[in-house]
Amino acid sequence: MKARWLWLPALPFTLAVCSFAPQGGGTASGAQQALRASTPASLQSVNISRLYAENCAHCHGDRGQGGGAGTRTLLTEEKFDQKLDREFFDAIKDGRPEMGMEAFGGSLSDEQIWGLVVHIRELQARALREKNGSPRPVNGVYRSQRAAFRVETVVGGGKGLRTPWAIDWLSDGRMLITNRPGTLLVKDGDQLKEVQGIPRSVEIGQGGLMDVAVHPNHAKNGWVYLSYTEPAPSGNGGMTKVVRGKIEWQGGQPRWTSQQTIFQPDAASYTRAGVHFGSRIVFDGKGRIYFSTGDRGQQDLAQDLSRPNGKIFRVNEDGTIPSDNPFRQAGQLAAVWSYGHRNTQGLVLDLEGNLWNTEHGPRGGDELNLVQKGRNYGWPLVSFSINYNDTPFRTPWPKEGQDIVMPVFRWLPSIGACGLDVVRGPAFPEWRGDLLAGGLSGQNVDRIRVRGGQLIEREELIHGLGRVRDVVVGPDGMVYVALNDPDTIIRLAPAR
Repeated sequence: MKARWLWLPALPFTLAVCSFAPQGGGTASGAQQALRASTPASLQSVNISRLYAENCAHCHGDRGQGGGAGTRTLLTEEKFDQKLDREFFDAIKDGRPEMGMEAFGGSLSDEQIWGLVVHIRELQARALREKNGSPRPVNGVYRSQRAAFRVETVVGGGKGLRTPWAIDWLSDGRMLITNRPGTLLVKDGDQLKEVQGIPRSVEIGQGGLMDVAVHPNHAKNGWVYLSYTEPAPSGNGGMTKVVRGKIEWQGGQPRWTSQQTIFQPDAASYTRAGVHFGSRIVFDGKGRIYFSTGDRGQQDLAQDLSRPNGKIFRVNEDGTIPSDNPFRQAGQLAAVWSYGHRNTQGLVLDLEGNLWNTEHGPRGGDELNLVQKGRNYGWPLVSFSINYNDTPFRTPWPKEGQDIVMPVFRWLPSIGACGLDVVRGPAFPEWRGDLLAGGLSGQNVDRIRVRGGQLIEREELIHGLGRVRDVVVGPDGMVYVALNDPDTIIRLAPAR
């Protein structure tokens, strides 16, 4: 079962300059309107590309290649490192008199200056992708920093997959796959059999049937958990819901039975917006589960502890609330574990019991976070992003008095972060304990090593094979990847 219970820079460059769709298949309008609504009017019409062309390009080049006034190129791997984010920002704001660079802090806002940093990061990513290319096999073998592997097809196109969203395994070894349009499949030998009787979901933009998570003690209790977009009783939109049930075999066909509701938001939370549903499910092995919901395009509600938008929840396996959850005051949702999330589509407990998430930023600034009890992760107060329409949004750093947890790593440009697991098992001992993070628009799987809360290593394992919807380490220790466009399931198998 998926471990959700328990140096080559990654250059995820498919430059999502003005499209919302790469992160989840929805439309741009709802999220863009929400972003513009909270962006000061004085900034909404300022085009970052134009700011760069008018203020930076004459010295740094229109692509960041340098040359004008003797400036050096910005397009190196060393300068692409996230540790230089603040240095770039400060250099633009305060100037570098010794280098003949004027300060722009008096003429540009902090949000505009950060927007220029994002623009530079986009230029760097494009140049480095052109220079380094994508990981490529030699005689069928990919050679990463620590291990060699092959890519094998597990379920090919045309076999019943339709936007596969999540993968897990029953205790008997059969694979489960969710299709976002609303079907749950069991891989029974070479056949994919549809589970009958699952709850009705509605595919609204990015929403539909989402995660499937098999209880770690499934052999004894039979529980399987699902997250999905439940249609509103009024027919007006939907919202993320979590249930559990059992799969029984009747005449050789699987059927969903014994359903119980684990989490259902209040009726006021249902919306027609087609964006940001979450949702991943994780077992802690101690009788509790974590799961996520997105902000549903209503970004300010991610800071509202009375609303389910943009949260990570923690409940007992039967949906009741643990007594040691952090928010117990009147009006607060007692199931909330952390808040200030935009759209968590990666969630996992590592081998040491730490909870990690990956979540979408807008244009730039997808995040890897160490998720802690009761903490605020900042959305939309701080962000590494700009708006999809190339206008400023926020700056990444908390202001005085804001108690906000910063990410361990941010992808800039965005990868459309989706799918997250931890390496365990016999297949890849060289990667044991490392995180594996997928990207939709980035079409990538990254291996990430964190020690003591600090990023140690990051490398791109695959790129360009399809939009990565889920990354799961199977019972055999191999790495299974659900791809969209094309709709296939592949796996990374050791090459020895």
